[in-house]
Amino acid sequence: MPAEHDPLRDSSLYFNRELSQLDFNFRVLAQAQDPQVPLLERLRYLCISCTNLDEFFEIRAGTLRHAQELGLTAHADGLEPTAVLNRIHDRAADLVAAQYECWNDVLRPALGDAGVRVLARDAWTPRQTRWLRAYFRDEIMPVLSPLGLDPAHPFPKILNKSLNIVVVLKGRDAFGRDGNLAIVRAPRSLPRIIQIPERISGGAHDFVFLSAVLSTFVDELFPGMEVKGAYQFRVTRNSELLVDEEEVDNIALALRDELVGRGYLRAVRLEIAEACPKPIVRTLLENFDLPENAVYRINGPVNLNRVIQVYDLVGRADLKFPPFQPRLLPGIEGMFERIAQGDVVLHHPFDAFTPVLELLRQAAEDPNVLAIKQTLYRSGKDSPIVEQLVQAARNGKDVTVVVELRARFDEEANLGFADRLQEAGVQVVYGVVGYKTHAKMLLIVRREGRKLRRYVHLGTGNYHSGTARAYTDLGLLTARPDIGNDVHQIFQQLSGLAPAIRLKCMLQSPFTLHAGVLMRIDREARIAREGRPARIVAKMNALNEPQVIRALYRASQAGVRIDLIVRGACTLRPGLPGVSENIRVRSIVGRFLEHSRVYWFGNDGAPELFGASADWLERNLLRRVETCFPMLDPEVAARVTDEAIDNYLADNLNAWELQPDGEYLKLVPAEGTPPHSAQAALLARLCG
Repeated sequence: MPAEHDPLRDSSLYFNRELSQLDFNFRVLAQAQDPQVPLLERLRYLCISCTNLDEFFEIRAGTLRHAQELGLTAHADGLEPTAVLNRIHDRAADLVAAQYECWNDVLRPALGDAGVRVLARDAWTPRQTRWLRAYFRDEIMPVLSPLGLDPAHPFPKILNKSLNIVVVLKGRDAFGRDGNLAIVRAPRSLPRIIQIPERISGGAHDFVFLSAVLSTFVDELFPGMEVKGAYQFRVTRNSELLVDEEEVDNIALALRDELVGRGYLRAVRLEIAEACPKPIVRTLLENFDLPENAVYRINGPVNLNRVIQVYDLVGRADLKFPPFQPRLLPGIEGMFERIAQGDVVLHHPFDAFTPVLELLRQAAEDPNVLAIKQTLYRSGKDSPIVEQLVQAARNGKDVTVVVELRARFDEEANLGFADRLQEAGVQVVYGVVGYKTHAKMLLIVRREGRKLRRYVHLGTGNYHSGTARAYTDLGLLTARPDIGNDVHQIFQQLSGLAPAIRLKCMLQSPFTLHAGVLMRIDREARIAREGRPARIVAKMNALNEPQVIRALYRASQAGVRIDLIVRGACTLRPGLPGVSENIRVRSIVGRFLEHSRVYWFGNDGAPELFGASADWLERNLLRRVETCFPMLDPEVAARVTDEAIDNYLADNLNAWELQPDGEYLKLVPAEGTPPHSAQAALLARLCG
């Protein structure tokens, strides 16, 4: 059928990706509003929703404004960038209002009742006020540089997401200049949350926002002048780095240059105190070159996400989730022998990440190991992975690491450990021009007798010890020759200039993964049309690739039963008669961030099961280097199906179901059905 006549291309069949991504934060905020969640964890969820919103504006809204300026056309949903930006403003305003209502009316009072007080200015006692004034004079005032605005002092550069106070002044200064407006910028060296000593406050956990202290005592910065008003504000800027990789000789140097100016790129959002007069708001908008629909008036601190520090400063186990101990794989002292016995799957955070670290440590020390190859996308600061790779190189191993310098917001960290690896003699490769290397692969070549054997780790998540305790992810450890050879060829392709390769077991973006997914969806549709049971289950973080969605629609029309577990943005519209009535979409939001990618295809009674680094997004399937690996061992496949698929489809406590109109409804246990939380079940089963 010609594309222009394909009814499945109708824009009404697609949600907008940006608006869908924005809506995910309402589901996160719902965790903060849930009285069944421990109180400090609710505070953490509130802060996560705020941080997510910041990143949304830095990336998604920033990209849309750029598209608007370039006059780019709409995507599958048919909405032009201007229309999307207008809808974003309305929806984000609803989210911001809900966030501050949750803070002001629910969490702050509840925390106070529990002995954790974040004190508003009107609640300070005289003794607390005296201590805070002294703290302002001794610790804050010496590092401030207030700037009065006049022809000789133009509006200063304002750093992305930094805390600032605009001050309205009356009177004349020592030079006879009339006061008007001044800007007070809070240096990054200052703590955004200040704890009042118990001897002063009488409470062990009493805190104030830096913004409240600045606003209260700002008059001391302008002696002899009258402060008529002080209003905190924050500007969010586009943080998407634009490096033309084909036009630069060294991407590392180009990125270093770009990072210097990242904090001062194009403004996309202005947050301002609710009481700020309109003329001042207009002045700020003019200086930041922002339209009216970029303003968000705030009923509280503009940097609410900074209250996350309270979570770390308060050691109240009764207000947090119970601690858990991840299960440790037996036989960890001999990882090569353990993997040689058969495939191993790790389900994080319920299974410890330690076996992966231990495998790398043993490889670094083993005289029979000849070479180590690894991809690194995000690894965190002081990464034990990096340290083991450095040690391996020092021990004479041939070590190659593919470092993705363009991992968003980790560029600086990745440049740093790339330098460290190179200094140790590691061969560092920066991936492929035009394609981010998002694959998660570790390959170890070991001499065993007269043969060389390859040991492989493939994962759905990053080589990051921190996120391995906070994100759900899957990792496969295997010594299967076919998979080892596939991984070897992919590394050869990444580090050299190899032609397209034919893999035996794995699928790879940008070459075979997209086509492989489409083929398997179409196969299920054909099986259904032939009158046999057909089923697809896929778990991922986001879905927006139009060809995949159309294939899923065709499969639904053919009678395939399709369950999609999509944590965040989903542009597929489920439940439409004649199109997608056989498709269900659910989102799981719980204690851990759902991050694993799993694809299951019924295949006429011979199921195929894959883990992957890729979501079903355009960028992952078409513009990144990704891996998709089969679970070939029957026991491994049975475990992953049970834990990562059936278990999540049974969740009726943390699951939200996407409706045809785009609304998500929280599921509740049906009468007579026992409550089931997928994550809680795995904690009880694997960590109990």
